[in-house]
Amino acid sequence: MGLREWATVPHPATTRSLRVSSPSHGPGAPSAPPAAPTQPAPQNGNQQASRLLGEAISQVQRVIVGQEHMVEQLMVGLLAKGHILLEGVPGVAKTLAVRSFATVVGGDFARIQFTPDLVPSDIVGTRIYKASQEGFDVELGPVFVNFVLADEVNRAPAKVQAAMLELMAEKQVSIGGRTYPMPEPFIVIATQNPIESEGVYPLPEAQRDRFLLKVDVPYPRGNEEFEILRRMSVQPPTSRPVLDPQKILQLQKQASEVFVHNLVAEYIVRLVLATRTPAEFNLPDLTSVIQLGCSPRATLGLVAAARALALIHGRDYVLPTDVQSVAKDVMSHRIVLGFDAIADNIQPAQVIDRIIAMVPPPTPVWNGGQSQQPGQSQQPGGPRAPQRQAAQPDFS
Repeated sequence: MGLREWATVPHPATTRSLRVSSPSHGPGAPSAPPAAPTQPAPQNGNQQASRLLGEAISQVQRVIVGQEHMVEQLMVGLLAKGHILLEGVPGVAKTLAVRSFATVVGGDFARIQFTPDLVPSDIVGTRIYKASQEGFDVELGPVFVNFVLADEVNRAPAKVQAAMLELMAEKQVSIGGRTYPMPEPFIVIATQNPIESEGVYPLPEAQRDRFLLKVDVPYPRGNEEFEILRRMSVQPPTSRPVLDPQKILQLQKQASEVFVHNLVAEYIVRLVLATRTPAEFNLPDLTSVIQLGCSPRATLGLVAAARALALIHGRDYVLPTDVQSVAKDVMSHRIVLGFDAIADNIQPAQVIDRIIAMVPPPTPVWNGGQSQQPGQSQQPGGPRAPQRQAAQPDFS
């Protein structure tokens, strides 16, 4: 589809052409007498969802000081139906953030502390002989909940990590020849400590690829450290439930219907292809740096995560800035660097930043009278004032 042809294709959620300007905002619109004050226009479904998601994020941030990016990415993973891997040193509130997040979004929650002596039956369940029934009965494991916190997942041995593959990819568990589906919604949020090397089993590439997002959790800044001291040295705050499983399923469906323009989709494909054949994208210096590029899961993950972020910001279309905002968390753990790059202490996130900087995105072409420029969005933690839905942009 050409650049100008899309202007006459109606959006799935509306029947108007995207080139038609608002009568009161379009260029050259006839002047009209001032109207009497009216009630604010009702918000559309995406703006209502944005306000609800903003309230949920703010409830999590009542407990978690700072870490806005981590909290937002937890919500992105929830809307995109993807699993999340949090990596950070001990004490940066990874577990507390996940526990608070599970409280806010509702549903069942279970925390599993992974240890080297763990076996697969400890997490998925097993068959138990009951003498009263003179037969075997199946005892389901703790993973049959909506939210599973796999704490220090890299401490688990290979057998347990293999059992997690079916659990995360297929959302089902096989016990005694029978398959048991996981409840809906179902998300695994795993944490790992990057500084330990003894007694840990690094996640293989196949399992890292199962995670939609890998979020690095940094140390808090100085003012945030002071706020942590002030807030947690007395009675710690608590969060209240905002969502429920049925509402989450509805929001997930709403996120999957966010519109993605063909040029934005092509931009996503180019970002992924640049990790496989960087020389074709004017990045010959990355040929020896990247040993293995991103899989097609990265392409699907970028679309799903960008749609979720657009819904959080109250839009029914994806901008290239949405893709850029989630690209590092979606792609960095899916590339494998060469030996020389590891020896030179090159980080995967630095490679993704270089690719984002070199692969040109499509340029949004906005109708006149837009109050919000491309790339601007509200902060996820604060209150969201009602606003009129902006017209969809064209791209060039």
